Amino acid sequence: QTIDSTNLEAARRLNTGDQWILTHAQPAGTGRRGKVWEMPKGNFAASLLMHSSEDISALAQRSFVAALALQDSLEAFGATDITLKWPNDVLVKGRKIAGILLAGAPGAIIIGIGVNLAKAPDITKLADDALPPVALAMLVGQHVKAEDFLDALAASFDRYEQQMRRIGFSTIRQAWLQKAAKLGEVIHARLPDRVECGTFETIDETGALVLMTAKGRITLSAAEVFF
Repeated sequence: QTIDSTNLEAARRLNTGDQWILTHAQPAGTGRRGKVWEMPKGNFAASLLMHSSEDISALAQRSFVAALALQDSLEAFGATDITLKWPNDVLVKGRKIAGILLAGAPGAIIIGIGVNLAKAPDITKLADDALPPVALAMLVGQHVKAEDFLDALAASFDRYEQQMRRIGFSTIRQAWLQKAAKLGEVIHARLPDRVECGTFETIDETGALVLMTAKGRITLSAAEVFF
């Protein structure tokens, strides 16, 4: 019913088997760069603990697997006009509905997922340049239970994960690019010491962002993108 954070709980369960952890309240939930993840009642918060001997760069590509699984699950419950924002957000009609947070652990990856099922977070608590949020209930006119959403999400994630293991990242990359937000448009990528502005050309074979800037083509493995 309540846990400090599903990602923290997953870390405590290392080496106890692969598993999903779902909670209805997580007061210590966080997003990227330590930002607070607002979770109004009825929203979705879960983490997948997946053990693997793969290196961290390959494990990090599971954010794209998770994004595709979220896309399929949201569509199954009636959402349309879904796009995927590099590296870790899912948008509906340009508004943020879900976020993904990866955490590395010895011999494992933890994939935290938050979805606005019932209610969008308070916009006054978000950063000034944050995309406006939206909730699934606002879009489809009914509330989807977190357990029902997890059933769909876990099944979809498993399908993409098996594809990743059979074929590699290439087909995941192509599927993600077909839904990429602002592909071919000018975006901004914030790094700790600067902001890069350029045309979003693609993601490379590792999942890194490729921008064409005034200085030429650059590749970024990590950044915070805003439009």
